[in-house]
Amino acid sequence: MTSSRNSPRVSIQSADFDLSAEVAALRVGDGGVGAVCSFVGTVRGHSEGAAVASMELEHYPGMTEKAIEAMIDAAHARFNIRCARVIHRVGLLQPGEQIVLVAVASAHRGEAFQACEFLMDFLKTRAPFWKKEQTPAGARWVDARASDDAALARWRAEHGPAPGTEASNMGREGL
Repeated sequence: MTSSRNSPRVSIQSADFDLSAEVAALRVGDGGVGAVCSFVGTVRGHSEGAAVASMELEHYPGMTEKAIEAMIDAAHARFNIRCARVIHRVGLLQPGEQIVLVAVASAHRGEAFQACEFLMDFLKTRAPFWKKEQTPAGARWVDARASDDAALARWRAEHGPAPGTEASNMGREGL
């Protein structure tokens, strides 16, 4: 990656990502960046009281990228950010592996923190991903958690629906 302006905003990939390289790319060539906030999600070794041997993530190609692009557009409309990057892995992952990166650059830390949290909350509830955990009892699809829906509701209560993030044009995910 040479510059945040030349890099894609959204990548869905099976390969791992390099957090340092991704954060550096957000800052390259933009003297207005004063803060970068990032979130990295990883595969837990336990879930709902059971050991997790692996997790498989699936997505709807084309639709997933479009939905995440709309979320980034909504973050730009809501917060004063310079740029954002979302990487989400798919395929078979092991405990401890990275699943998702959300990174946001802005002039000041407050906007970066808020936009990063906003994007993650919408990813967890509105991006078309599905995950299946392998446990000693067998495979199980993972449903959305009530806490994820509550986090999303907070943004709507504070500011109303974000542009382009209504459930009707985004899919429902199990993350």
